[in-house]
Amino acid sequence: MPENILMLQDAQIFQRDNLVLSHVNLKIDEGEFVYLIGKTGSGKSSLMKTLYGDLPLEKGTGSIVGFNLNTLKEKEIPFLRRKLGIVFQDFKLLNDRNVFENLRFVLKATGWKDDVKMKTKIMEVLGKVGMETKDFKMPFQLSGGEQQRIGIARALLNDPDLILADEPTGNLDPATSVGVMNVLKEIHDSGKTILMATHDYAIILKFPHKTIKCEGGELFEVVQQRGQH
Repeated sequence: MPENILMLQDAQIFQRDNLVLSHVNLKIDEGEFVYLIGKTGSGKSSLMKTLYGDLPLEKGTGSIVGFNLNTLKEKEIPFLRRKLGIVFQDFKLLNDRNVFENLRFVLKATGWKDDVKMKTKIMEVLGKVGMETKDFKMPFQLSGGEQQRIGIARALLNDPDLILADEPTGNLDPATSVGVMNVLKEIHDSGKTILMATHDYAIILKFPHKTIKCEGGELFEVVQQRGQH
């Protein structure tokens, strides 16, 4: 049986004091690739933030990568995030240091000490995203697609159980988006579990996976009609 990585039961997702999603039931097993779609303001981002501990889960029950979201304490959040790889729409790279130092910063922040091991790990994740020759570049010397590849490499550093990608192609043109999706596809093919929020329907048609939609305050699975637009 595949292991259950994420489970929400009758969860309510709030944004500040507003209830944005109610009766949320979501289950993701190890090795799945799931899209989360919905219009801006439909609750996608709030749901993602609840999953990585930015927003508390106040009603309903939830667990993710072995952590109970109902009882999650402030001091546990860094440990939760070590088991999650988070990829953001706006890359969130540190512009005052090169690619290598960006990745080293994350490793040091998560308790790595050995320089040789850190270097080996950094070159390994850069290899996985096809960026091993760009370790000395500054983020502003890279294209958007290259910056996002670094963002994905960063998400892989602590060998996460689940990758949460929040609109990872949102700032990229279509051709670049396909390149980034090919990287995510390879990572998924290697056995990783991915939940990706997106509003890019072209991507969903090109790389079909199970799709969950936020609409009208609810979450439901969308059955894709092949060949229809």
